[in-house]
Amino acid sequence: MGKRVALVLAGCGVFDGSEIHEASAALVHLSRGGAEVKIFAPSIEQRDVVNHLKGSPTEEKRNVLVESARLARGNIQDLAELKASEFDAVIFPGGFGVAKNLCSWAVDGKNCTVNEHVNSTLQAFHSAKKPIGLCCISPVLAAKVFPGCEVTVGQDKNVDGRFPDAETASAIVELGCKHICKNVNESHVDKANKIVTTCAFMCKAPLHEIFDGIGTMVQEVLKLA
Repeated sequence: MGKRVALVLAGCGVFDGSEIHEASAALVHLSRGGAEVKIFAPSIEQRDVVNHLKGSPTEEKRNVLVESARLARGNIQDLAELKASEFDAVIFPGGFGVAKNLCSWAVDGKNCTVNEHVNSTLQAFHSAKKPIGLCCISPVLAAKVFPGCEVTVGQDKNVDGRFPDAETASAIVELGCKHICKNVNESHVDKANKIVTTCAFMCKAPLHEIFDGIGTMVQEVLKLA
């Protein structure tokens, strides 16, 4: 029987929701790994709505759960209904929606607050010693909720211009966590906390390399499960 995995989304679109390629990659790798997946998102208003053609915010109001349903092909549940006891693992794709909707990192950095249902979900899986997979910017959720954990968001220096958000690694260290430098096609496993992270689009890399890196994260999560 395949592992039961919860996938948590933050909207639909890189600038104000979940990064679509990351969410899709995670779902493909989970499918290949024989996992049974259910998708969740919090039913809250997005912090902002961005016109992805212009890259600028609009006056629209959108709901994170409703927008995430686009990625889930309509098959999605409110995050408030997620019960860790019904799953073997949980995975969070990245995208600015994680830093805007699932927490306030986009505005407050290391002083951010984490959405109550996101926080309780992370705590429930961690307490049950079930693996947590995070990619792109979503490792900051673990850094905020689990002081002392190990995560990666890629490199801590902007190597060859490929890691423009390398300062995120420093903020993670300031939270009392350990940042592990990894390439885009790699992931890091914090065995003590069962947290698996990969940098995905925190690195400027070809899409197939990002896809492969997410694959290593998913494989490690399924192994731990």
